[in-house]
Amino acid sequence: MNAPDYGSPTFAAWRAACPDVWQAYTRHPFVRGLEDGSLPKSAFVHYLIQDYVFLIHFGRSWALAVVKSQTLDEMKLAASVVDGLINHEMRLHVEVCAREGISEDQLFAAEEEMENLAYTRYVMDAGQSGDFLDMMAALAPCCFGYGEIGARLGQSASADTTYREWIDTYADAEYQGLCDSIGDLIEKATTARLGPNPQSNPRWNALAKRFAMATRLEVGFWDMGMRGAQ
Repeated sequence: MNAPDYGSPTFAAWRAACPDVWQAYTRHPFVRGLEDGSLPKSAFVHYLIQDYVFLIHFGRSWALAVVKSQTLDEMKLAASVVDGLINHEMRLHVEVCAREGISEDQLFAAEEEMENLAYTRYVMDAGQSGDFLDMMAALAPCCFGYGEIGARLGQSASADTTYREWIDTYADAEYQGLCDSIGDLIEKATTARLGPNPQSNPRWNALAKRFAMATRLEVGFWDMGMRGAQ
């Protein structure tokens, strides 16, 4: 299947500017292990624990996006993402880890791995030192990458694969619709701040580099997850 661009030429251009690192992220051995069920459970649980902590900081980043917003529509969507992360997406992590005897209190208290620390603080710094578009460039690889992975694995993985619950979370219409909404948000925000030809704006290269760096940090996050199998 063709990789979705979620109605965002800006996202498509950022992705096209770092094809190798995007491939390393979305086709990582961790992802392939989710697809064919070969990923060791210990690696998956280690990843889920760290991803729970990641989502806490990711939620804070989207809350900062509310502060950085310039329009009511930007505020509404950013706020809805915070709600979705904290009250819905994290439920998957809690439920799976509970089956392994790990409580939510233990998840919340988990010590961050260095890759987790580097990624989450990079995103927060993008928002604190930059504007709304800097935040979107740093947040986009996670949102759209998981959407792309979920859409692909939703079609290619067997119905009874060990990790079908995780795959369905990102393959389902609700998450894919969220990606569409974020794509629309990014397009409107880009046009409002950079004009109708954003790639000719002096800020464009810096935003593309920010997107690429966040994507590299996603690769490191998968690498960190794989260490759980050791």
